[in-house]
Amino acid sequence: MLVRNASKYGASGLRYARSISTAQSWKFEARNNTILNKFKDIEEIEAPSKLAQESSLPVIEQDLKTKPRQPSKKLPFLSDNKIENDPNYQMSGWKQKIGQVLIKAFSIDMDKSRAGPVAASIYFGECKRQGLYYPNEPMSDTAKFFYETLKLPKSFSQQYQIALLHYWMLSVRMRALPHKYGKNYQQKLIDRLFSDMELRMSQELKINSNRIIEGYLKDYHTQLIGAVLSYDEGLMTDDITFAAALWRNVFNGNPNADMRHIEALLGYVRSQLYVLNKMTDREFGFGKFAFVAPDQVVQPLTKAQEAALKEKVKAEFAGHNLPSQRSVLSVDE
Repeated sequence: MLVRNASKYGASGLRYARSISTAQSWKFEARNNTILNKFKDIEEIEAPSKLAQESSLPVIEQDLKTKPRQPSKKLPFLSDNKIENDPNYQMSGWKQKIGQVLIKAFSIDMDKSRAGPVAASIYFGECKRQGLYYPNEPMSDTAKFFYETLKLPKSFSQQYQIALLHYWMLSVRMRALPHKYGKNYQQKLIDRLFSDMELRMSQELKINSNRIIEGYLKDYHTQLIGAVLSYDEGLMTDDITFAAALWRNVFNGNPNADMRHIEALLGYVRSQLYVLNKMTDREFGFGKFAFVAPDQVVQPLTKAQEAALKEKVKAEFAGHNLPSQRSVLSVDE
């Protein structure tokens, strides 16, 4: 696919995505009449944010009954760990050499080991940042889409629902990986999401009772199960079912929710799934995916573009010769 108006992807403003393994992916692109497939013959596809802004209906704020508790402090985005927080951090040369020797000597399964830093750090950060909000601080473009364009309430629970939606999209792709690896990636990601919520409730929201925090976590876990089941049903059926799932979960079942806003979010989700559907197992397993911003347009790839990108991916990973870069994940699917 092509992602347009994406300055962060280079001067051309275009980014390509790749192809996915279909062995366990439910063949969701083939079995579902997705928004992208519907629009294949239309030259201009609107970005989700633009689609949502076309609505002229009056905004009726949802009554949350209670005023959401706002954070009193801000924790580091990922953690205090310098390796995780500093993208430019490099281990000393001798430590790297020892690590490579140990990996080779003990035949460590790097695809299994890689799930920690990729799923519990890179993809956790991707899920968290999409709906992250702090009072009196500028919001990211994606957060503005959810809170300003879609008019969702600025609350901790809403941040969780947004993160949960993005977790589910990643989990769809993780389920397409070989089972023992995909399951590991899912578990690492969800464990990190919940441990982060527990920490934020304690330190940012100043909830001092462990019993109350545990109660919230149980509620969030119940919401997770319900949301995943409803999103899966929408993925395997039709857009009406999918839109209803988004309305119940992300829009909190708000009877005054704008239908154009729900349609825009559905387009946003379908676009992300298409990008994920065009990535190889190895690209995804190495943490190469990033969510497409809602002000960008995803367009289907031609067969020639897909073939060219597959060759580019193979060339990139052909140079990964260190023991720590070993992988059995496919560069074809």
